[in-house]
Amino acid sequence: MLYTPRTFQESDLPALHAFMKQHSFSTVISHGSGTNVSHVPLVLVPGRGDKGTLLGHVARANPHWKDFDGERQVTCVFHGPHAYISPTWYKVRPSVPTWNYAVVHALGRPRVIDTQAELTKLIDAMIAEYEPAIGAPGHDTRLSDEQHARMLEQIVGFELPIEELQGKFKLGQNRSAEDQAGMMEALAGQGGEALALVELMRERSRTRTKP
Repeated sequence: MLYTPRTFQESDLPALHAFMKQHSFSTVISHGSGTNVSHVPLVLVPGRGDKGTLLGHVARANPHWKDFDGERQVTCVFHGPHAYISPTWYKVRPSVPTWNYAVVHALGRPRVIDTQAELTKLIDAMIAEYEPAIGAPGHDTRLSDEQHARMLEQIVGFELPIEELQGKFKLGQNRSAEDQAGMMEALAGQGGEALALVELMRERSRTRTKP
């Protein structure tokens, strides 16, 4: 269970899905013969099931897939932008340092996708999702039938119907508007990943203030 004070809870399904699609390189965690962890890109199919379904694959040499038996629960962690927050950015003092971040946990019981037909559909879905130039003139990612068959032999796919989604957006909502403005101003000056955090903070602030 993800510890999430009410102030930081995010339960809006479209917002959670949008976050997962934007930050789709996931940490997949299961407990079978010990704790298994893999880092893989996942494809979200929002309309499949009440909360959506995740598709992915791991190397056949990776024993993690043996936990994907449709019975063991697996947690997929989607990490968003994060940054250190200095207490010097607040108007109210004294204050303590903290860390702002956003994360979504998707829980479910995955099953193995291991037939050539199912794996082909999975790989096609992943290429369509992640290959930005697909369909462009002169761009060809096709493999020969022999190469394609060899590739499929090296992977095991999985399908995870999402049973539970836990969203934690810790973005300073517990601070005053002045303190939040101070955070965003300081973070914007840092550049890099901090800019993505600022954009998320602004987006969530606009969402909260909508009538």
